[in-house]
Amino acid sequence: MDRTEARTEAGDTASPRSPSPPRPRRRVPLWITIPGVLLALFAVLLLGTRLFLIPGLGDLFGTETKDRTGPAVLKSLQDMSSYEAAAGNFQVVVDLEKDAKFLPDAIRGTRTLYVGAGTVGASVALGGLGKNDVTVNEDRTAATIRLPHATLGKPALDPDRSYAVSKQRGLLDRLGDFFSDNPNDEQAVHKLAAQRIGEAAQESELAARAEKNTTSMLQGLLRSLGFQDVSVTYKE
Repeated sequence: MDRTEARTEAGDTASPRSPSPPRPRRRVPLWITIPGVLLALFAVLLLGTRLFLIPGLGDLFGTETKDRTGPAVLKSLQDMSSYEAAAGNFQVVVDLEKDAKFLPDAIRGTRTLYVGAGTVGASVALGGLGKNDVTVNEDRTAATIRLPHATLGKPALDPDRSYAVSKQRGLLDRLGDFFSDNPNDEQAVHKLAAQRIGEAAQESELAARAEKNTTSMLQGLLRSLGFQDVSVTYKE
């Protein structure tokens, strides 16, 4: 037997090697996976904002505004029988805070700082005057008019000049705003701003200014018609 056959026989009698078991895969801990996902998401957002600076790529990530508002519906018509004699512009800083009784502000509570700007109109009613409210002498040279006092209209907030300065919210309030919007908070601030503006208009000289302007308007109108003595008084 030659050496080649001896090697073959020796190879046949040798025991084959057993395959090694597969190594178990190591799982990445959650404390590494979650921050990694958040970091990747932050990188994508940051990259998207940077792409706006590149000419031509900003349109790919831009926003589009679509107006699907329906047409306005007419509810009612009213005849105006009053003279809008004056208007006042007002501004108020609203500091509205809502706290929970047994929880700290960091957990539950809101505080909103809002600058409200609006106008209040003052008018004098000219319709509905009786026979005793307007008297004219026989020569039609003198006239006396008795009018009701000026009234103030409802405050109208100007959205272009009103804005929220800051809004502090507790942890529970932030979570609530995350899952659902609460328009009642903004409505409460707007309502309080309109109320404060209305109170300021009542304390101002807006009604007196409206009566003075109405008197000047009626005197100028009647004098242009030939009346020499025109007296305008206001009812108690």
